[in-house]
Amino acid sequence: MLNFEQTIYYVRRAKEGDEKAKSVLFENNSPLLKSIVNRFKNKGIEYEDLYQIACIGFIKALNNFDESFGVKFSTYIVPMVIGEIKRYMRDNGAIKVSRSIKILANKMNRYIDFYQTQTNEQPTIEHLAEKFCLSKDEVVIALDSSRKPLSIYDRVDGDEEGQELIDKIPYSDDEDKRLDLIHLSSVIDSLSDREQKLVSLRFFRDRTQSEVARFLGVSQVQVSRLENKILDKIRLKF
Repeated sequence: MLNFEQTIYYVRRAKEGDEKAKSVLFENNSPLLKSIVNRFKNKGIEYEDLYQIACIGFIKALNNFDESFGVKFSTYIVPMVIGEIKRYMRDNGAIKVSRSIKILANKMNRYIDFYQTQTNEQPTIEHLAEKFCLSKDEVVIALDSSRKPLSIYDRVDGDEEGQELIDKIPYSDDEDKRLDLIHLSSVIDSLSDREQKLVSLRFFRDRTQSEVARFLGVSQVQVSRLENKILDKIRLKF
């Protein structure tokens, strides 16, 4: 593993066009990229595709990294790569349905409309299977294919300001927690000195709003407003 000084050296060389330096940085951070990609496995996109997107995020992080940020390069990488993968999944994560299944689903839906008009009843799966010479499983698959799939980025209860469904998926893996902590650390580093003091006092030293107000020399109401503003900033980054 490269230390901080070595990393900065290779970052400088890589940004000047040194391909060997870029390779060294990539190899050094490859385990981190794989850890991030593993977090998004089993969500309808091939692992290799996700890894390629993570590599694109890595290159963007390298090109945009500024050592004056005062953060480790690996810390800067995490939110950049996560953001790149989320954008890709948001734009390309829809379920692909074959043309033959789409045609079958259209035929079934037209027949269902006709059947309901004639009988005022919904045809059963068994009836549709017999009508189209299919198994019941094949009928279910065809009908489900015509439904709009939920995106993990859909808002809970359709609320535009609410949580995305992906935020409701629990992560129990220690690696995920480590990545979240790295991401959170980079977000906190982007706050102003005053905001960082409030976060430290409120959430790491467990001080009350009244105690924080006395420490900062402001009213409790101001602390409450500033705290809500900070939490909104953090939520936007995740």
